[in-house]
Amino acid sequence: MLWVKAFHIIFVTSWFAGLFYLPRIYVNLAMEQDPQAQARLLLMAHKLYRFMQPLMLLALAFGLWLWLGYGFTGGWLHAKLTLVIALIGYHHYCGRLLKQFRAQQNHHSHVWFRWFNEVPVMLLVAVVILVVTKPF
Repeated sequence: MLWVKAFHIIFVTSWFAGLFYLPRIYVNLAMEQDPQAQARLLLMAHKLYRFMQPLMLLALAFGLWLWLGYGFTGGWLHAKLTLVIALIGYHHYCGRLLKQFRAQQNHHSHVWFRWFNEVPVMLLVAVVILVVTKPF
């Protein structure tokens, strides 16, 4: 089970790297006026989002394997799963925002994207605290 835990941590870390970086690309897209630079940023965002999909799925699969293997119980796990569902929603909302950028229908400012970029940080802090301390 230690291998499963190691791979879960690797894929969660990789997925979060994408969750942290993709909105930063959106910040630049929201500020950029040059069509060539916008096209390059859109390509980067698209490739990153496509790369993040399997990372998310592998993180979830190894997490489920851990849950079934260890049989975790407790309120902390319910809270963590709620936050994981929120992260999945955030991930998919990032995809929706990418579609809006590709259709040139973005309605958010670069400042909004800077705040939006902080959401996964807060969720990561909460998940790590729940997993390590198991407060309830």
